Amino acid sequence: MSSKKYTIGVIPGDGIGQEIIDEGVKVLRAAGDNRGCSFDFVPFDLGAERYLKTGELVPDSVLADLRKLDAIYLGAIGDPRVKPGILEKGILLRIRFELDQYINLRPVKLYEGVGTPLKDKGPREINFVIVRENTEGGYCGMGGVFKKGTSDEVAVQEDINTYKGVHRCIKYAFDYCAIAARKDPSKGKKVTMVDKSNVLTYAHDLWVRVFEQVGREYPSIQTDHYYIDAFCMYMVKNPEWFDVCVTNNMFGDISTDLGAMISGGLGVAAGGNINPNGVSMFEPIHGSAPKYKGKKVINPIATILAGSMMLETLGEFEAAASIERAVQKAITSGRIKDMAAGRMGLSTPEVGDLVASLL
Repeated sequence: MSSKKYTIGVIPGDGIGQEIIDEGVKVLRAAGDNRGCSFDFVPFDLGAERYLKTGELVPDSVLADLRKLDAIYLGAIGDPRVKPGILEKGILLRIRFELDQYINLRPVKLYEGVGTPLKDKGPREINFVIVRENTEGGYCGMGGVFKKGTSDEVAVQEDINTYKGVHRCIKYAFDYCAIAARKDPSKGKKVTMVDKSNVLTYAHDLWVRVFEQVGREYPSIQTDHYYIDAFCMYMVKNPEWFDVCVTNNMFGDISTDLGAMISGGLGVAAGGNINPNGVSMFEPIHGSAPKYKGKKVINPIATILAGSMMLETLGEFEAAASIERAVQKAITSGRIKDMAAGRMGLSTPEVGDLVASLL
């Protein structure tokens, strides 16, 4: 049992961010008390309010403070008063890029008692992970516009793929698969490459070659390969085929949202922005839902599960597992009537209380 104290930066963000992050912190404190670890939660007021008052997104001084943390716990970013893209690029992407959080880790896991739109599929079939490259691709912002606003306008956005970025992402996927198989021998031992190398023959040929290279270093792990369009089809038709999947930034962005929907919706979907050797950031996948702000009807389960992911990444495996078990008990307790906002039958704080009581 650990006795370590962790310094966690808390960014509630916008909309319902403060409400859901409060419940995540509540559950983390309870899990820590039960498992012998503790937390110093340090608040950061990054988001729309700060931007509208000061014009600041993530000042260099704040970035320096973030680098000193053990992890970052994020609520949600987005506000209708701010043009789309400003907060997302200026806060989320800047933190990911500056802290080199080069892995986006997204479990696609259906919990018992949560509905899925897939016929004849259940928790046994829907249980895999997507490893998304998180700092390259089309999200680098390289490109430009010529003759903007005219009939001759040209817009170029470049897809950047480096050997270093591709290699470390694929290696992370194989390492993750190997560790997961050791922790749970019943789990599959397969890594699936997802790309579009039949059309994007330069950039994605790099992914294919590196995948084959790294795969040879893990002879006990099976390898598989799908083009992104086929992958999305089989996520719906045969999700049980997948264990650990690895892909580039854009395809990962799209396929993980599909994964969220087949595993019960954004209310239970959590993700991690991982730097294996630095500071990682964990968050629910849903947005800031400003129309629900202050009503305390939003589902905090995704945020709570993001906290579990954070503990696992910090090496607090017992505490992380205890939160996931408590979430499963809460879902099947009958007290949560529906996972959708406003239909849970409990308030946001009551869901947090329930999970904490079941640890």
